[in-house]
Parts: sequence; C-alpha cells; structure tokens
Amino acid sequence: MRKYVIMGVQGSGKGTQSALLAADLDLVHISVGDIFRWHVKHHTKLGAQVRRLVAAGELVGDDLVESVVRDRLQLHDWNYGFIIDGFPRNRRQAEFFLESYDLDGVIHLDLPDDEVRRRVLARRLCSRCGMDYNLIAHRPEVEGRCDVCGGDLVTRADDTPDALARRLADYHSKIDPVIELFKRKEYVMTIDARADKATVQRAIRTRFNLPPYLPSNARLSG
Repeated sequence: MRKYVIMGVQGSGKGTQSALLAADLDLVHISVGDIFRWHVKHHTKLGAQVRRLVAAGELVGDDLVESVVRDRLQLHDWNYGFIIDGFPRNRRQAEFFLESYDLDGVIHLDLPDDEVRRRVLARRLCSRCGMDYNLIAHRPEVEGRCDVCGGDLVTRADDTPDALARRLADYHSKIDPVIELFKRKEYVMTIDARADKATVQRAIRTRFNLPPYLPSNARLSG
C-alpha cells in the first residue's frame, strides 16, 4: 500500500500528476478541490457554504477542509493506497497526518509565482460537465466550447488576479512551513513543475523509485 501527499501552489499540476499516478498504480486520488466542486455542483449544504465564500473572495477555512478530509479518509476505499492533494494546509494538520498515516512520501511540485499567474489565469471550466481546460496547454477544439458536451467554457469565479494574489499569499504563509516540517522528517521530494506533464511525471517516479511512466500504456489520456 502506498500513501502520498502531493503539495504545490495552485496551477502547479497537482491534479494532473495525481491522476496519472492514481490511474497507473491503483491509488485513490483524493482532491479537496474536487470534493468541494462536487458539493457546489450538486447544491449541497456544504456546497452553498463554499459558494458564499468564493463569491465573497474568501478562502475555505482550514477547519472545514480538515473535516472534509477526515470524512473522506474514513471511507477506507483505498485498498492499494491514496494520493491526496489540497491537504494538509497548516502545521497542526501536518502533524496529524504524520501521527495517523505511515506516509511513503510528500511530492512537492515547485513552481514560481509568475508561472502560477500565467497558468491559472488561462484556466477555463465547462459550465455544464465540469471538464477542465487551459488555454495554454489544453485548448478546446472550438473556442469557448467544451469538447465533451459542447457546454460554454467559463472562468472560475475565484480565478481573478486579486483572488489569485490572496491565494498565493495564503499559500506561502501556511504551506511553506508545512513543507519545511515534512522536510525535517525526510519525506519530501521537490520536483521542478515548470516542465511538461510527462517530464514531471517521470521525475516523480524516478525520485520515488516507482514503475516508469509510459504514456502509451497509461490509463489516463489527458
């Protein structure tokens, strides 16, 4: 059983790299962002709470994130292990993780803030099916339309320069100390996230002695 935490600033490719690892190694990919987006899409009570926070330009609180992650991990559907992104978000949560789970490693995707801004502000989301696009690396065949369902592509409500600046400041103030804590436990492998997704995936697998990444054999095409 393999258990990993993947960390990196927004736009560093955590979701893409997690999905590639999960598909090839039978891991459960636990994405805090995906969980919240599911609740928003399905109009749950939690989704309404998240929607209000986003509309106000605020960040989802650490306590709420911790509650969601604890509930998700208690499902115990990760027979071969998991890779979790979007958590932990502070030192206390990191210490809980170290005490509760025998981690195999922390993948730290390192990306400069200037590149984060370039990537994040190019993101688009299908308003109908939720498919993710990026106008830099994953453009739709028809501008403004989803390749899967034909829905309109929109900018996420929280993908604005001001909101991104707040998220970057929050990330560095909270997550940098978490990464330092993990480093002292010798769990962290820092990967340069500026390269293309295949290069980054190969670097992750090399550093963690995982089976090689072969895109032609991978079960995830995107």
